[in-house]
Amino acid sequence: MHEMALMGDILQLVQEDAAAKGIKRIEQVELIVGEITNAMPDALRMAFDIFREQNPQLFTKSAVLVIHLEEAQAECVLCDEKYRPDQKIALCPNCNIPSGKILTGETFQVLSYEGGK
Repeated sequence: MHEMALMGDILQLVQEDAAAKGIKRIEQVELIVGEITNAMPDALRMAFDIFREQNPQLFTKSAVLVIHLEEAQAECVLCDEKYRPDQKIALCPNCNIPSGKILTGETFQVLSYEGGK
């Protein structure tokens, strides 16, 4: 489950930034996760819960992970058809050629976090 490693990296970045700003305890972490990033939201939530339980000095007991799903969208470079791919390389539904340029759906980033002193 690579989501455990992803969440570990995310929380390390959040912890470093929070420490630099004098924030001691994290109350919320907000992510944007694209549909075709291969990161499973439920697995990310489970990983967050595990880290929260293992790090009570960093998180409040009620700390939450908020995930905003970014819908995938692609555009065929041959016929300009816009469509929703189910993976990074997908066939254009109009011309049936794998010539799509991904427009959205690959984002994986921390949108924000909240905490207190």
